[in-house]
Amino acid sequence: MNRRGDSFLQEVIHHIKSKEAKQFVRAELEFHLKLAKNKWMSKGLTEADAENKAVEQMGNPIHLGRQLNNLHKPKVDWILIALVVIVMAVSFLPIVALGYTGQIMMNKIIFVLLGAVMVYGMMIMDYRKLEKYGWLFYLVGVLILLMISYFPTAHSGGHLLLKLGPITIESLQAIPFFFLAWASFFNNRKLKVWQLSVLFLLPLYLLLNIPSLSTTFLYLMMGFIMLWWSQLSKKKVLFITIVPLVFSMIAGLFLLSSVKAYQLDRISGFLYPEQYANGSGYMYVRLKELILAGGWFGTAGNKEFIQAAHTDYVFASLTYYYGYLLAALLVLLLSFFLVRMITISTKLNDSYSKLLLIGGITLYGCPFIYNVGMMLGLLPLTSMSLPFISYGLMPTLFNSFLIGIVLSVYRRKDLITSQIG
Repeated sequence: MNRRGDSFLQEVIHHIKSKEAKQFVRAELEFHLKLAKNKWMSKGLTEADAENKAVEQMGNPIHLGRQLNNLHKPKVDWILIALVVIVMAVSFLPIVALGYTGQIMMNKIIFVLLGAVMVYGMMIMDYRKLEKYGWLFYLVGVLILLMISYFPTAHSGGHLLLKLGPITIESLQAIPFFFLAWASFFNNRKLKVWQLSVLFLLPLYLLLNIPSLSTTFLYLMMGFIMLWWSQLSKKKVLFITIVPLVFSMIAGLFLLSSVKAYQLDRISGFLYPEQYANGSGYMYVRLKELILAGGWFGTAGNKEFIQAAHTDYVFASLTYYYGYLLAALLVLLLSFFLVRMITISTKLNDSYSKLLLIGGITLYGCPFIYNVGMMLGLLPLTSMSLPFISYGLMPTLFNSFLIGIVLSVYRRKDLITSQIG
């Protein structure tokens, strides 16, 4: 570029506020100026005259800069942000209904504030920079599972945990790292099927060794659903999907003979809760009674004991205290998140951003659907929190992280990530 070309570019860039957009617009304009310059040179003009002609064709730099600023300025999805604010406000209802004050209420306020910081932090961060750290994220996730699996310092509900002072590390905290890692791996055409298989099976083995069925379920769902949006051919994707399913079915048939009595009892309790109401079916019957007792407008004033009323079973307690109407509105509200994320994903052309959206939809949608399903007796009971509503720092940060990633993608969805030309 000669002096006039550089001056033109600087003038245009001066009117663009976003740093990310500045880099993109400069590359775009340089590309178009080069094309126009080469065209004029092919007609016999000197390099300097050809560049001057190319600059004149681009028009007024001030007007162009303002137009490009409006076109490329970062977007904010106010719909998704409004949903986060509303659902975080609703998450206080179980605490209020149960009469929790003092430390639990203060903790809840802190969790929500930290969740808001997480959403904002992830939103302003350029998600595209995460792709090159896929291997690092994978190693961090594996390290967390290795530490929990082989050097646990606590147990909770049969799950191994790692306590570092006031901080409790559980297997769920490894999932965000694997989520970012697999978005990077599945967008890498150089990785072979056998390499992806080994990378996938190592965390799966560690999760089964901990064990944590709910986290294992999330990891499997995330991996296989993201696989279908990977850079692999559909034939390979189909092969990778079908083969494990066949082997799992065969293994399941062989393992039927070794199923222990207490495991059969749990299955029977789920299938026939009334017949096992004094044993493994007790919680299914209890939850059904609580939900039915709620009616349309709840049981205001009644203080019925509900196990895990503000954590895993929060949907049942909300239905009991506030009624079917609030429960239906809550399901609708949480469903709006899914609808919004799916809508955004359909407008993306970049494969990496689409993988992030698909993974985020899976990691948000599976706990939401499963938690409501198990409260209604449609799915077996397990430790699965209701997004944003269940009490706890890690569940709040986990879902805030996912929504922050979605907002980051939306913010930059109009910026083309690939180089021009």
